[in-house]
Amino acid sequence: MDFFDFLLQSFKEITWQNLVMFAIGFLLIFLAIRFKVEPSLLLPIGFGAILVNIPLSGVLTQMIGGEEAHGAIQILYNFGISMGELFPLLLFIGIGAMIDFGPLLSNPKLIFFGAAAQVGIFVTIIIATAIGFDLKDAASIGIIGAADGPTTILVANVLKSQYVGPITVVAYSYMALVPIIQPLAIKMVTTKKERKIRMPYNPKTVSKTAKVIFPIAVTLIAGLIAPESLALVGFLMFGNLLRECGVLDGLAETARTSLVNLITLLLGLSIAFTMQAKDFLTWQTVMIMGLGLAAFVFDTIGGVLFAKVINLFTKNKINPMVGAAGISAFPMSARVVQKMGLEADPENHLLMHAVSANVSGQIASVLAGGVILSLFSGLL
Repeated sequence: MDFFDFLLQSFKEITWQNLVMFAIGFLLIFLAIRFKVEPSLLLPIGFGAILVNIPLSGVLTQMIGGEEAHGAIQILYNFGISMGELFPLLLFIGIGAMIDFGPLLSNPKLIFFGAAAQVGIFVTIIIATAIGFDLKDAASIGIIGAADGPTTILVANVLKSQYVGPITVVAYSYMALVPIIQPLAIKMVTTKKERKIRMPYNPKTVSKTAKVIFPIAVTLIAGLIAPESLALVGFLMFGNLLRECGVLDGLAETARTSLVNLITLLLGLSIAFTMQAKDFLTWQTVMIMGLGLAAFVFDTIGGVLFAKVINLFTKNKINPMVGAAGISAFPMSARVVQKMGLEADPENHLLMHAVSANVSGQIASVLAGGVILSLFSGLL
């Protein structure tokens, strides 16, 4: 067979499903470049989606010594995600090194907003089960509501969901759309008067000792309450300990820059392995898109309603929008609350309160992931 015959044969292998996946890949690349929608992840996912859907693609299988072997992307997926969830866990070290828990420690009561804003996970699991998904897939879809990409990827892989690709793309897409989704959800359950509530910010001084003890204490408590969350919480808190200990500044800087950049790049290409047309183009993908949106909306509403309930019993009222920042999309959700507070009252600054709730959402999301694994890993 000469080159032109081989080229013709390759073109004949292209199906309409491959063309659709090419279009999805181009769309993700376009969103990443033109609108800066999670570019560090959507660009490699988009390019990888094109790679894995080219017929006879060498990134999936290759011939070595006359025998068929795994291609590069399949090796990355097996090594970094499928076998040990290595990439998401390493990413947590970098995320922990980025987070300053100071605002939360200065106003610790706001940690409860992180827990309240995870309600969408469990509501979505119930809905997904009701419309026909089995429990492990429903749990994997529900965790989209954590608004935490690495947690979503890890849980879906540990539970061996068959929809890892769609779940990942939906999770990161909706995280990027938080500035659009959350204001609509917040306005559904608040009045203009409630959005005008002012909250004075009188920060307490947080000692270095407290900041060092905090990640260690959270790890111990999480390990006792939800042992399955220990890998998630432990790696996140280890990264934060690097940041706060004061003697490993170089390692902390490496963790939040070079490590995060490298792992995000490899993670995006690895996830593309799950975006082969035969697995991705299904009605279940469309349903996952709807369920993921529902998870984000219910999380936001859950946090807002929790704040409104608290206000029934306290003298110093909490602006209920702060509850919406309890999701893990940091710092986008906090910025949304600050912007909406200023729209309601140009002198209403809610940023630090929202940041405290948003940081608590980081912890709550990984704990929620651990709870999901504890409840559903026995189904495997």
